[in-house]
Amino acid sequence: MELILNNLLTLILFTPVLAALVVMILPEDQEKLIRWVAFVLSFIPLALSLVLWMSFNPGQPGFQFEQKVFWYSAINSSYHVGVDGISLTMVLLTTLLTPLAILASFTIKERIKTYMALFFLLEMGMLGVFLMLDLLLFFVFWEFGLVPMYFLINQWGSEKGEREIWGGRKVPARIYASFKFMIYTMAGSLGLLLAIQMIGVVSGTFDIPELFARWTALDGTLFGMSTGTVKAIAFWAFAIAFAIKVPIWPFHTWLPDAHTEAPTAGSMILAGVLLKLGAYGFLRLVLPLYPVESRTYAGALGFLAVMAIIFGALASWGQRDFKRLVAYSSVNHMGFVVLGIAAAAYTLGVESEPLALSANLALNGAVLQMFNHGLSAAGMFFLVGVIYERTHTRDLQEYGGLFPLIPVYGGVLIFTSMASLGLPGLNGFISEFLVVRGSWPIFTLYTALAMIGLFFTGAYILKAIKEVLQGPLNEHWAGHITEINARELLVIVPLMVLMLWIGVTPAWILNVINHAVAMWF
Repeated sequence: MELILNNLLTLILFTPVLAALVVMILPEDQEKLIRWVAFVLSFIPLALSLVLWMSFNPGQPGFQFEQKVFWYSAINSSYHVGVDGISLTMVLLTTLLTPLAILASFTIKERIKTYMALFFLLEMGMLGVFLMLDLLLFFVFWEFGLVPMYFLINQWGSEKGEREIWGGRKVPARIYASFKFMIYTMAGSLGLLLAIQMIGVVSGTFDIPELFARWTALDGTLFGMSTGTVKAIAFWAFAIAFAIKVPIWPFHTWLPDAHTEAPTAGSMILAGVLLKLGAYGFLRLVLPLYPVESRTYAGALGFLAVMAIIFGALASWGQRDFKRLVAYSSVNHMGFVVLGIAAAAYTLGVESEPLALSANLALNGAVLQMFNHGLSAAGMFFLVGVIYERTHTRDLQEYGGLFPLIPVYGGVLIFTSMASLGLPGLNGFISEFLVVRGSWPIFTLYTALAMIGLFFTGAYILKAIKEVLQGPLNEHWAGHITEINARELLVIVPLMVLMLWIGVTPAWILNVINHAVAMWF
């Protein structure tokens, strides 16, 4: 047991790779075997993550379960992993959603072996971002995760629709969406890579805990410019890369296309975990490495967050495509995460106990919102996929009055929608309330404007429920639509349990988050 605990993070990180290798050696024609082996193997990282959660000491400062081995000694880069309350929460979310996404993928019919292997590699890439404490390897895993998701969208995405590109040429919509996803995220990563290289050269290390002290203490001139100017440029390189990944307005346009064309399980992971990488980058790197710049530009970040909240909600309200409605809702909900981060950034270095308390609340809410949105967004995308498999349409106006035909599905959809809406008693309310309460004394105007987005959140959620379940029954579906099945319930019920559990008793997760957040104030 001691050996497992000493290497726990490495086991969590690389067991998905071993699972991918096992899947790849299975016979191609044994589709049922491939599905079930992949599903069973996906529980290994989850089980290890639960061991990590139970062994973690929330009251202990700094990172825990650290391992450090030199990876590239010539540039002082090492394989250094560790967790605090923030990264632990994201690791649990990642390893929880992966088995559910694989179970949701049992309807995949083509190249199942490759599909499952890509899913495991995607899990490893995401976990690497959350676990890595070396800046260079952080970037390696940051980029690695793009590749499996690109292929999942490109090869297993929607078969319907075309998009026009330059010269009037038309390509399948899934290919357009996958290239747009790759180009957007890689464009942001170019500046991030240059800034990381510069920081490593100047500081003499890529070790993140060491950089917190060395990089922030630098003063004088660098490259013929003041360190303040260099740090401001590096700050924006980091901020833009992470803003694209969140994504916040106006960097969000890749998201609806990627979500709409991705397979159901791909959308679950994209919304549930991949979007959190950008917010995690702000928390892990931007705020600690750039405290002065974060405070200086916190107002700009808060403005972008409010625009994401408002425009994301309005865009969702205007959609006829059920999946695009849910996709734009992610822009809206992640806006609250960034608003909480901006509020905390504005108070860095300010000696005011009331503001520190507000910032603490806002940041607790932001991290919890990352976890909560992962649950509700994954659930909503899965439910869109369930009804699409039965009707082969996502047009809201082609549904209508389906509640009498599929009452169990209808109840599940209403429950999950209310969690996304932020109904008191469910998880979304807790996190959004903390963000709003914490941000109000710091960004009063921004928080008040964000309520416009909150209003339209209710509008688009109720619109979706009304179009799908309520109103006159569309007789076309009578006898042609089936109820949600047992396998699909096994996917959504664990998410529903967590939504209710956090909504009623959030202390079990907030205790872990708060100890990590409180160290900044």
